[in-house]
Amino acid sequence: MQLAIMNVSRFMNSRFILLHLLFWVGVWFFYVYFFSYNANDTNYVTWFSSFLLPVTMITTYFVVYYLIPQYLLSKKYWLFILYCIYTLIISTYLILMTIFASLIFLSNLNFQQMPPMSKNYVFILILVYLVVLIVSFVNLLNHNFKTLSRNKELENKILMTQLQIKDQELQYLKKQIHPHFLFNTLNTIYGLALKQSERTPEIILKLSNLLDYILYQINKPKVTLREEISHIKEYVELEKIRFQDTLLVSYTSDKIPDEIQIAPMLLIPFVENAFKHGNLIDGFLKVNIEIRISNNRFTFRIKNTIIKEVTEANQNGLGLENIKKRLDLLYHNNHELILNQSDNCYDVQLSILNISTNRNV
Repeated sequence: MQLAIMNVSRFMNSRFILLHLLFWVGVWFFYVYFFSYNANDTNYVTWFSSFLLPVTMITTYFVVYYLIPQYLLSKKYWLFILYCIYTLIISTYLILMTIFASLIFLSNLNFQQMPPMSKNYVFILILVYLVVLIVSFVNLLNHNFKTLSRNKELENKILMTQLQIKDQELQYLKKQIHPHFLFNTLNTIYGLALKQSERTPEIILKLSNLLDYILYQINKPKVTLREEISHIKEYVELEKIRFQDTLLVSYTSDKIPDEIQIAPMLLIPFVENAFKHGNLIDGFLKVNIEIRISNNRFTFRIKNTIIKEVTEANQNGLGLENIKKRLDLLYHNNHELILNQSDNCYDVQLSILNISTNRNV
């Protein structure tokens, strides 16, 4: 019923009324042309077409603005068929009344004077319902077009909302990474400051470079892989000062093309965790870093020594959980993250597939 009320309300639109007025004028001329076939009585044809037009209009509007929205679009198919039969019966009666009224008032009960096409009830019924079907077809096409447009608009709104949520979540995760990363680095400087180390200014300079990366580069969607690795090296240098002679770091890397880009601060948290959760074995903390690029596949692997009693909960800290979420958001179904823990080694291997085509992910 609500659909029917909405359709009736459209009649208040002046443009809508004008279009319908022009359409029915066209239908009237079509009737005049059709019933003029083999007919000489122009007056009869004109009035008969004028009598038949209201019947056509009533039938058309009832089908289009009541039966279709109330029953067909609501998928009440049996009721739609039933009321269509009722409509056919009533319209048949009205058409017959039009023929008899024309016979009485226009031809003075002289059946022979009636134009041939105005006598044939079947042709008249077909003509009326041809108009009904054409209008119904156009109305259904318009309804489907509007439905598709609304669905497309809704999909776009949902997509925009999802993108906004994704961006907000990424920004939230980045903000969580900042204090975690800075806390560990500042602890290193604090320890050296207590010892009044001469290397404190050098470390502060390296930290300033890292801060520049964190504060300014982190907001970029992508940075070059070379830039990310450069800051990894600076971080490792800071840790070497903190651990002094108890740290053994090995670094191997393939040649890195200039054009390859990744999300900023994607790899540093893995390096950070290696130093934070790593343990000295035989007097040394060993950290091995490998970077491989092969067949459009980027692989980052970092291993560090641990003691068997170190719990897995300590390994999977806030930074690691955040990086997992970032990977899922940025490289969904396009990355592999493998975490392995043995008696004295914790191994992290991250692979990003199709690395050269993921610049705008």
